[in-house]
Amino acid sequence: MSQWSQVQQLEIKFLEQVDQFYDDNFPMEIRHLLAQWIESQDWEAASNNEAMAMILLQNLLIQVDEQLDRVSQEKNLLLIHNLKRIRKLLQGKYHGNPMHIAVIISNCLREERRILAAASMPVQGPLEKSLQNSVVSERQRNVEHKVSAIKNSAQMTDQDVKYLEDLQEEFDFRYKTIQSLEQSDKNSALIKQEMLALQAMLNTLDYKRKEVLSKIGRVIHEIDMLMSNMLTEELLDWKRRQQIACIGGPLHGGLDQLQNCFTLLAESLFQVRRQLEKLDELLTRLTYDGDPIPVQRPQLLEKVNFLLYNLFRNSFVVERQPCMPTHPQRPMVLKTLIQFTVKLRLLIKLPELNYQIRVKATIDKNVSTVSNRRFVLCGTHVKAMNMDESANGSLSVEFRHLQPKEMKSSAGSKGNEGPHMVTEELHSISFETQVCLYGLTINLETSSLPVVMISNVSQLPNAWASIIWYNLSTNDPQNLSFFNNPPAATLSQLLEVLSWQFSSYVGRGLNSEQLNMLAEKLMVSYNDYQLSWAKFCKEHLPGKSFTFWVWLEAILDLIKKHILPLWIDGYVMGFVSKEKERILLKDKTPGTFLLRFSESNLGGITFTWVDQLENGEVTFHSVEPYNKGRLAALPFADILRDYKVIMADNVPENPLKYLYPDIPKDKAFGKHYSCQPNEVSKPSDGGVKGYVPSVFIPVSKILNDSTDPHSPSDLLPMSPSVYAVLREHLSPTVIETALSSPYSTD
Repeated sequence: MSQWSQVQQLEIKFLEQVDQFYDDNFPMEIRHLLAQWIESQDWEAASNNEAMAMILLQNLLIQVDEQLDRVSQEKNLLLIHNLKRIRKLLQGKYHGNPMHIAVIISNCLREERRILAAASMPVQGPLEKSLQNSVVSERQRNVEHKVSAIKNSAQMTDQDVKYLEDLQEEFDFRYKTIQSLEQSDKNSALIKQEMLALQAMLNTLDYKRKEVLSKIGRVIHEIDMLMSNMLTEELLDWKRRQQIACIGGPLHGGLDQLQNCFTLLAESLFQVRRQLEKLDELLTRLTYDGDPIPVQRPQLLEKVNFLLYNLFRNSFVVERQPCMPTHPQRPMVLKTLIQFTVKLRLLIKLPELNYQIRVKATIDKNVSTVSNRRFVLCGTHVKAMNMDESANGSLSVEFRHLQPKEMKSSAGSKGNEGPHMVTEELHSISFETQVCLYGLTINLETSSLPVVMISNVSQLPNAWASIIWYNLSTNDPQNLSFFNNPPAATLSQLLEVLSWQFSSYVGRGLNSEQLNMLAEKLMVSYNDYQLSWAKFCKEHLPGKSFTFWVWLEAILDLIKKHILPLWIDGYVMGFVSKEKERILLKDKTPGTFLLRFSESNLGGITFTWVDQLENGEVTFHSVEPYNKGRLAALPFADILRDYKVIMADNVPENPLKYLYPDIPKDKAFGKHYSCQPNEVSKPSDGGVKGYVPSVFIPVSKILNDSTDPHSPSDLLPMSPSVYAVLREHLSPTVIETALSSPYSTD
């Protein structure tokens, strides 16, 4: 079943998450129509290879053309219209930057895998539960309702101001008419009656002026209360959700809703400002003793301007945090002289501001870091915000060609060095601009979340650990001295984030048994609750030469590069101790095996199977762990299929029959074999002239010596060059001779 087919079967709450990341940048119609083809391409590799990305973009357009031909024959007018529009959009948007669509599609596929993994997990973790709190959802609805009510109130006040203007014009006309009469005519009874009517009109005008000012005051008060309470909390919650999403958590939505609220409030405030200007105009034409306008209007106008300043300042946000396109799953880790991207948005979407706001990017502005290292940004660091580049028409700007460059120290010092010091230094990328609108000039500033600067890719794992720890532990956006005294993390939250590393990076999260093993690995029980930063990333595991995080990162790399399909299918138990694997296997049918990650070898995977001796004794055999070097030469699924053991003088046979608990091996791994055994060429098939064709077959010899306990070293895989042909072409005697050959060692 295709990944897209699995996505379509999800519950509605997960489908809503999928809907959030499909827009005009990569329309869902294309994802649906070309599902199989899209999933068969290597978009991640293309995101770092412009030539490959251009080929994939051209092939994508060809696929769209083929779909157009198909629907044209079916005369589906709506789909024809949409596909023509999408084709034009894709070609226009990505022809000059094909790697960008490769990044987008790669991210979409990864997020689909993360959501599928989340849907398969029986229990949500504490962080994810807090992000989906029903109280938060209720507040979101209340904010939208109140903003809509404020907008309606401002519009109703417009009508009151218009009525006041009409009433004053009538009063002004009638008053001037009387003033133009001769003195003798003013003493008539009719004129005296008119004067009484004018006095009544003036009283009504006074009442209406006070009423309009009161309504304007209420609108301003409602906006003030909304901004001070619920809207501020909503914005802070969005920023917290963004932090969590950056370290592998659920996708953060809600920015479009916030933009709608900010924009409506800004429109309402500008509308109130125009109403106050109209009152000032009416004041110049008519005033009187006790007139409320000159007393109340200045205070109200000052309050409106104050609210506009605050609204604009809060609306300037980093929509997408700094990230190197080469490492999309590792945002906020930046390498010197390597380009990164970052996107900003102004949540107040007004047409008057399109291309009028120029944003400048700087690094470590007015900030004293804990390091002597200093950086500058190279590349285009000033750009104008516009509504044309975003699929939803938001007012935004994306910097795509920024590069951090380290400045040489005047003292010749390299600053704080060492494997951890560099990756614990936090830096800040700042952005500033100025908004000039309707006589207001507002300076805006915002900053990215703290970033870690590395100069060598070998520093990436520890740098990413710093990013995880920071964003897990604090919602402070600018605590650059955080690692001077890093706080401990709650174990349950840390384990949840570790599961996210697997779901976001390799498409499948960890279950409770796997997380329990990690907790034991850290020598922490659930009752201890807290884990220190040093224990996580700086102290070596007992008896090992590496830290817990380095061990875990090596496993992620192993899965990503060598066993990804097997991991996604859920066939790699992975995190299980030697003691636990024996408990699981001891009562199983001989030949039952499981796959686990090595605890002593970085980035190693091994398999253990259960066997039974003639006397009924249960034995266990574990093969020496396979690392990325061996797996680069032979796919792991093929190793499981072709693996052979030789016991004494017996014919070699594959001891692996059932994947734990009872899945036939070929049923579990058959679709991942690179070729079927009967497809392997035989000597008679030819090959290079004068040579016998050879295949790689992993072989181990088990010593039948009951006095020595079996250990992994007993099961060293024979060199592939030794077992040159399939066993049907060699006799057991020849194989035994090869095993005892001095040239059989690796």
